[in-house]
Amino acid sequence: MSKGKVLLIGSNATRIETQGGGFGATGQYLNETVVPAMALIEAGYDIVLATPNGTKPFIDPVSDVADHFGGDEAALQRARAFWANDPSMNTVRTLRAVIEDGLDDYAGVFVPGGQAPGVDLMQDADLGEILHHFHDRQKPTALLCHGPIAITSAMPHAREFRAALIAGSPAKAAEWARGWPYAGYKMTVFSNSEEKIVEDYILKAKLYFNVADALEIAGGQVITTAVDFEPNVIEDRELITGQNPHSDHPLAKRFVAALNRAPVLV
Repeated sequence: MSKGKVLLIGSNATRIETQGGGFGATGQYLNETVVPAMALIEAGYDIVLATPNGTKPFIDPVSDVADHFGGDEAALQRARAFWANDPSMNTVRTLRAVIEDGLDDYAGVFVPGGQAPGVDLMQDADLGEILHHFHDRQKPTALLCHGPIAITSAMPHAREFRAALIAGSPAKAAEWARGWPYAGYKMTVFSNSEEKIVEDYILKAKLYFNVADALEIAGGQVITTAVDFEPNVIEDRELITGQNPHSDHPLAKRFVAALNRAPVLV
């Protein structure tokens, strides 16, 4: 018997703005999506995948390598097969449809990373409505790597907040962040030094803002490791955040534990 449903929220972004008017290719990270998803299913939960436009997220090719699975080629192949073939990863709903059908019977929500959430999810009004539901009811809310930036969508003025960050106006962004329900929460996210590595070696361009800075501007208490790509998971009330790709298994473990100790939905 299923222990309940978990909402997995994906991004539809395939490119991200870079300074100078350019764009870099982006998407979701394979390990950050499937490692927690597989752990949830193994723990007895059903997954419902939803995105803003109802189409399956794009996997960033830089994540589709064994290095993100501890160098284990067999683990990579299992992840690829799960993403390609598992019904939970291939029945995709829109965020709006999920809202209209009702959120009460979901036990928790999870947002994986890759830089894509910093494009669409962080300013998506439907996601903001979903997050308010989970926040108000203190239901486990897990986000990984760049995924935590998606919680800015719960601001009353999320689009304006992001626009101010793009414009290089942190003071204005802080004004737009007023009323954010996660202000004061401890959290983690992909660090500035980790982002610089991505900018230098993958994007080969500079982003308009760093997600760690954005969450601090919004009012979050951001905690990142002194050593790049060291696993790090922060749990504060219902919010569970993981810093980087190497935090996939630790975050999954903490998320499942939080779901297991939550009241059973009837």
